[in-house]
Amino acid sequence: MNFIIDVTVKAVKQLYQTDITPADVSLQETRKEFEGQVTIVTFPFTKFSRKSPEQTGNEIGEYLKNELADVSAFNVIKGFLNISISNAYWITQLYQTVNADDFGIFKPNGKKVMVEYSSPNTNKPLHLGHVRNNLLGFSVAQILTAAGYEVIKANLVNDRGIHICKSMLAWQKWGNGETPESTGEKGDHLVGKYYVIFDKEYKKQIEELKAVGQTEEEAKKNAPLIKQAQEMLLQWEAGDDKVIDLWQTMNGWVYEGFAKTYEKLGVAFDKYYYESNTYLLGKDIVEEGLASGVFFKKDDGSVWIDLTEDGLDQKLVLRADGTSVYITQDMGTARLKYDDFKMDESIYVVGNEQDYHFKVLFLILQKLGKSWAKGLFHLSYGMVDLPSGKMKSREGTVVDADDLIAEMESTAKKVTEELGKINDFSEEEKTELYHTIGMGALKYFLLKVDPKKRLLFDPNESVDFQGHTGPFIQYTHARIKSVLSRANITNVEAEPTELASAECDLIVILTQFTDVIKQAATGFNPGAIANYVYELAKAYNKFYHEHSILQAEDELVKQFRLQLSLASAKVINKGMALLGIVVPERM
Repeated sequence: MNFIIDVTVKAVKQLYQTDITPADVSLQETRKEFEGQVTIVTFPFTKFSRKSPEQTGNEIGEYLKNELADVSAFNVIKGFLNISISNAYWITQLYQTVNADDFGIFKPNGKKVMVEYSSPNTNKPLHLGHVRNNLLGFSVAQILTAAGYEVIKANLVNDRGIHICKSMLAWQKWGNGETPESTGEKGDHLVGKYYVIFDKEYKKQIEELKAVGQTEEEAKKNAPLIKQAQEMLLQWEAGDDKVIDLWQTMNGWVYEGFAKTYEKLGVAFDKYYYESNTYLLGKDIVEEGLASGVFFKKDDGSVWIDLTEDGLDQKLVLRADGTSVYITQDMGTARLKYDDFKMDESIYVVGNEQDYHFKVLFLILQKLGKSWAKGLFHLSYGMVDLPSGKMKSREGTVVDADDLIAEMESTAKKVTEELGKINDFSEEEKTELYHTIGMGALKYFLLKVDPKKRLLFDPNESVDFQGHTGPFIQYTHARIKSVLSRANITNVEAEPTELASAECDLIVILTQFTDVIKQAATGFNPGAIANYVYELAKAYNKFYHEHSILQAEDELVKQFRLQLSLASAKVINKGMALLGIVVPERM
């Protein structure tokens, strides 16, 4: 709508002898209860016109109508100038803009961005929190790609540390040599089982020590299991062959399990980083910071940074014994990633419990003078709860990602069979459809909400075919494809003499797709896309129910409505793909 803005600038110049810029023109979508598609807020112009908002709006409206053939009418409600755009303009937009193959795909902007997400621990399977992380990261990467960025999808795997040794030690003690092959169990589930076993046995030992007079803290430190796990970690860091072999074997099981879950989720990565390769990075950055005076050393030899003047606190960056802490490693990994890809921006998709950590990390790197630090961004997201309560991992009650996916497929199967429209599907087609609907429901429910918000995920609500859900949008796409399959498009640019309001409204929404992609890319918010596609699906269904397509009054109208249906299906498909959601051809 730049042409409206440009002529409004001219109108103010001619009518009120005042120069304004396009940024001074506030353009909005017209509210549903009023005639028009575009609204100009006239209040700011009254200081130039020295007239009421209504009179100012009428004068600018008359100017626009006289200057622009595409302005067919206008009305003024208080300080709002509502403009009706001609049918011819919207029809042209449909054929020349929306129907173009590259609609919704921006030209390369020359900028490179890394999106790091997933970041699993190799001591347990992926859970519901990981699901939101993966879906959010992958969708943001898809959106940024559409917006013209070169995107690197990265995964930093937490494959070392005391938690990994706990699983390893428990398997040594109680595993009896079992493997994923011998048990038929996914590797990540098998390793996760031993992490839970360790925790249960560790708690037993703590209680036994407390029973003979030790305090809780003493018992936690003195329990034989934790001491053995700590010893194993030291052996790993020393490169003990047997420990390293076991670590590689069990991590291999986990990676195979993760790969299957990632495939089911429909996410992928371009680059993997591993903590086992990066945990020693950052020590040279600490030396650099000491030399420049950004860091300081305490009497015990530990190295710190004082961030009190920035409203934070003092932060440890290297222990007295010379070992790294998380912030040390993250400084080094941040530099490694930049050295590898020289990206303009680096986005960390990590839960909001790490807000403080990333605030500190980014501030330290800026104080160290790293030019790329200004491009670092923490995409913080909220916890996901189920109706049964908050997730817990160490007690073995984690909401497992694979179990969740299976439950979604089962729920999709139940709801779909109740509708009774897939009797002609083969069993293979049914299985694929249940997965497509189940994953569409899960992804849409998690992505339609602003990432910052904590959310309550209800599997049953998410598969409602009539609600604000993924399946509703998927069903709308299948409905359109069904209509198109029963007709031939013979007139590729049919132009009816009039547009019904539902037809015009649908085209208006279709044209907004690129603006929504910009908005979603700028805010790293897939929710903007999700809610847009929902509004588009609603608008199509309104059009579908109000106007006959295959039985239209004449062939020209029929061909136009087929074109409008085709465009709607294309944009729904593109929009849902940005969320990582597949839309079926039939269901």
